[in-house]
Amino acid sequence: MYRISKEFHFSASHQLIGLPEDHQCARLHGHNYIVVVELTAETLNSHGFIRDYQDLTALKHYIDQNLDHRHLNEVLGHDQTTAERLAKHLYDWCAPHWPEVSAVKISETPKTWAEYRP
Repeated sequence: MYRISKEFHFSASHQLIGLPEDHQCARLHGHNYIVVVELTAETLNSHGFIRDYQDLTALKHYIDQNLDHRHLNEVLGHDQTTAERLAKHLYDWCAPHWPEVSAVKISETPKTWAEYRP
């Protein structure tokens, strides 16, 4: 199996509603997010790629236009804007564009990662 990935970055705010009042994530705050989209395939195309990295530019445009410097509670339309839900949201956006997408990982901090892999 072949596997490639590409990394994207954006900054956004969110607030996790319903957590105890003293939980730091219950307050409005922001992150410098890292998104990693992974694609896998058993075979390569005629150019020797799973997919040309340039094809993934559409994801950069989506992130820049819809997520970067936005409030994720408003973008995602719910109060539980966790990294896990963001990973699923981005996976669901990517899957119709590129059937080779196998996972999306999200980092909110240098030491934490969430991943959605069906």
